[in-house]
Amino acid sequence: MNIEQLEEIIRELTDGFDAENFIYDLLLAYELPKASITRLRKGTSNLGKGDCDLLWKNRVCYAHHDSADLHGLVDQLKSNSRVKSAKPRFVVVTDGETLLASDTKTDDSLETPLSDLAKHFDFFLPWAGMEKSQLRSESVADIRAAEKMGRLYDLILESNPPKTDTERHSLNIFLARLLFCFFAEDTRIFAEDQFTKAIDSHTAPDGSDLQQYLTRLFKVLAVEDRRDLPKYLADFPYVNGGLFCDEHPVPKFDVQSRKIILDCGSLNWRDINPDIFGSMIQAVVHSSERGNLGIHYTSVLNIMKVIEPLFLESLRAELDKAGSNRKKLESLLERLYRIRVFDPACGSGNFLIIAYKELSKLEIEIFQRIYGDQQSFQFESKIQLTQFYGIEIDGFAAETAKLSLWLAEHQMNLAFESVFGSARPTLPLHDGGHVAHENATRIDWEEVCPSDSENEVYILGNPPYLGGKSQSAEQKSDMDLVFENAKNCGQLDYIASWFMKAARYVSENANARSAFVTTSSICQGSQVPQLWPLVFRLGVQIHFAHKPFKWSNNAKGNAQITCSIIGLANQPDAVVIYDDHGKRNVRFINAYLAPGVDVIVAPTAKSLSALPTMITGNNPYDGKNLLLTSPERESLLAKHPEMEKWIRPTFGSSNFLSGIDRWCIWLEDEDVEAAMKIPEIAKRIDKTRQFRASGGEVARGLVSRSHQFRYTHTAKSNSIIVPAVSSEKREYIPIGFLDNRAIILHSAMAIYDPPPWVFGVVSSRLHVTWVRTVAGRLKTDLRYASALCYNTFPFPDLAESQKQEIESCVFGVIDSREEHPEKTLSDLYAPSKMPGSLREMHQRLDETVERCYRSKPFKDDDERIEVLLQRYSELIIRGSKADA
Repeated sequence: MNIEQLEEIIRELTDGFDAENFIYDLLLAYELPKASITRLRKGTSNLGKGDCDLLWKNRVCYAHHDSADLHGLVDQLKSNSRVKSAKPRFVVVTDGETLLASDTKTDDSLETPLSDLAKHFDFFLPWAGMEKSQLRSESVADIRAAEKMGRLYDLILESNPPKTDTERHSLNIFLARLLFCFFAEDTRIFAEDQFTKAIDSHTAPDGSDLQQYLTRLFKVLAVEDRRDLPKYLADFPYVNGGLFCDEHPVPKFDVQSRKIILDCGSLNWRDINPDIFGSMIQAVVHSSERGNLGIHYTSVLNIMKVIEPLFLESLRAELDKAGSNRKKLESLLERLYRIRVFDPACGSGNFLIIAYKELSKLEIEIFQRIYGDQQSFQFESKIQLTQFYGIEIDGFAAETAKLSLWLAEHQMNLAFESVFGSARPTLPLHDGGHVAHENATRIDWEEVCPSDSENEVYILGNPPYLGGKSQSAEQKSDMDLVFENAKNCGQLDYIASWFMKAARYVSENANARSAFVTTSSICQGSQVPQLWPLVFRLGVQIHFAHKPFKWSNNAKGNAQITCSIIGLANQPDAVVIYDDHGKRNVRFINAYLAPGVDVIVAPTAKSLSALPTMITGNNPYDGKNLLLTSPERESLLAKHPEMEKWIRPTFGSSNFLSGIDRWCIWLEDEDVEAAMKIPEIAKRIDKTRQFRASGGEVARGLVSRSHQFRYTHTAKSNSIIVPAVSSEKREYIPIGFLDNRAIILHSAMAIYDPPPWVFGVVSSRLHVTWVRTVAGRLKTDLRYASALCYNTFPFPDLAESQKQEIESCVFGVIDSREEHPEKTLSDLYAPSKMPGSLREMHQRLDETVERCYRSKPFKDDDERIEVLLQRYSELIIRGSKADA
């Protein structure tokens, strides 16, 4: 949603207030569905019955009334039984002059002249799926500024299209300088509005001389000598610090671009947050991302999940231990000044900025303990931007990171001054952070952030994830370089490169540690044996981990990503697992982010627990010629009823779960002669033959039996089908029994002629917990593979009585499903729709299966996986001894 456009639309609505259409147009401004608004206009969805003009369930209750008591009208509507039943998010009333609104969720209220409603656009943002707690008032300033800069950037590009990387870099530098000047004139670095007033007073309205003026001004800001300068330039302070020292051409301007620069200057840049704005301004130069301004930053909450366990908790513990002991506090200060923070995928600097601010806050607290709040003593912060390092592949982001660090430094200087009465002067700018515009996978990190025995180095960040199939050829080349062409690394996520390079850096530097936000996939499935043995071989270990959590932002309809945070260290003092409920100390964290045994689960061809064989279903390899929909089957049988014996029900993962009937032509060799007399069958077999003849080596090898699937596995009595892909949201994997006529396709797994208790094992929570830990993912869904999920599952040997008890539970589950014949398995196993009786039977089954391991109940899934990995380790050791 474009905030500036939203404000403009609301302004137009209120300038030409139309009592009849106002509320509908207001709802449309927040991008609510047009079809729904149309129905409301017609009255078909309007629940208001004379009490109000509009009542839309869960959305709004609205009334236009000439009443002088708008507050009384709101109270009256909120107490109305029909309104209460509809639960509208907002109650809105207006008399055409004033608008009064109440947020029924937060109890916030808004009273404003109707003409000023655009200024309060954020009050109704929940209509657009954006809670006010998510889009804080201070970030509105960032969004508005970023959108203005986006318009300016477009106009500059029209008049100054960059033809080379050098020209593009110069444009990036220009924008960074412009941003600094806007910020400076609103935060006491320059005189108030000095930059904007100078442009307004000393350049032509058509923008023709603005290029010349800014070129001269930027040179003035870079030098200390103010002799022979006109007063309007001499009044600007000396800035230095690298931002203005190099000469870069300033773009040309016209009347429009000059006007927008002045508009930008009229904004209140004092409210800008460098940690938020830096990321949004980065989106300015990528026009495809502008629709999501306001979400292009890692939230402070999530950044703190990284830096607190990485170093802040240790520093705070030392502060607590120091108490008011001056010697210990001064020692802690010295430690602060030896810290280096390094983000090798720094973007516009979010992590570096928050780390800088947190260290500065800690320094202020230490000073307060040593000196109190006395303002007679002159001292200043010694935390330097030169303690912060980054690598960023995007040139504009790299420049923005440097600028944002300067802005953050100024803000902390003001905070320091507010406590102690004085602070280090912001100008001239000190050396900035060391941010290299490089490819982090290819540059030696020691070149960017050199380490030594005196300094503590903390590597952190949120590197790009990118699964193996999403990587460009260049990124795959990056991966090959980092992993030195190691075998079986081709499907690793791109972020694995950062973990590998961090592990090498940490292994060579005793005082270095790292922590990255990462998709959970590098700790699941086949990526675990590909990545983690290489990491652990270097002698580093996981010293903390934040268990997987949903990473989302305030974009309407934004997909959530499941992320973890993983820290690496040499010989850590403590090993800690965090989740949203707290933390716990453990002895060891393995590659699955589970406590306990150091083990990596590897695929195996046979079940370690002697469970019946599971294989992939049958692959037709037929060009879809041997497969039938229900209408195709009915059409064939209407002409040739004798075909029924050759048509069998067919199940893949999708139609098994959704309950959609699928069929196939299934012929034994002895049936071919008779079947070929039926033209429809002969035609399908001939098309299959043509498909295979034009295919690869495998396909051509099947031409001689084009009447059959590539594989022809069937059951003598029954089979168990296990979907190869299942939603991670489900508590259980929905599996099923099929009769001996059913053909299982290769999109599902099959166990042929199993004893019923096996169904109970695969259906159990223990097994699902195992699968969630070791399976790969298709997007976020579980991807079930027999070699990795089933064959590795460490199940104990059972007595006959235990098998019978499990079987009793299995039949209870089946009976409970059959109580709901109208529902598909997909419906039955949706978490919010699962019938209570079915859940109860599964829980009974879970308890029965878990008693096969031990009598004491498991307290949570962490304990389950800890026990399972321990048993897996024992089975592997036992197997190794047997092989020896």
